[in-house]
Amino acid sequence: MNNKTDKKLAISPPWITYYNEINELFKDDPDVMVKYNEDDYSIKLYVDDSDKAFALSILLPPEKTFGNIVVKTTVVPPNLAEEPDIQLFERAFKNNPVVDFIKAGLGPFGDISYVVFKNKVVQFFNDNLSDLNGITSTLYENIATDVFEQRDGVFFCTNTEA
Repeated sequence: MNNKTDKKLAISPPWITYYNEINELFKDDPDVMVKYNEDDYSIKLYVDDSDKAFALSILLPPEKTFGNIVVKTTVVPPNLAEEPDIQLFERAFKNNPVVDFIKAGLGPFGDISYVVFKNKVVQFFNDNLSDLNGITSTLYENIATDVFEQRDGVFFCTNTEA
């Protein structure tokens, strides 16, 4: 039998899905290491680049509530300050291969910016009962929408070119 299909499937809690999504966004980024502590439901992002750490500490919510579970997210080293949102995303995704480019411009109703992700299906194990192997398949833009707080005039999308 196929080893992958023999696994006993359970249902991943939403806080594990949240960790998986953050990890998928940054697992190929040489400046970021993501760790989850199941004892206290905390996620730490260890960031080598101070600009990137600064941006992520502002963009990622410090807490996310899933029913009675509160997941705390910490960026190490943390820095807090104000900066235009699109510049924060530029810092946060600097040298990260999951982003193809970031485009800022003026739209009909003000500033509009796009974080354009690679045209790639992202898959990770998530005890997904609707998948034979328990895998969740999604796009980086969907993960970013789940992970980051909504920012006025900043949108996530997928490049049309492979």
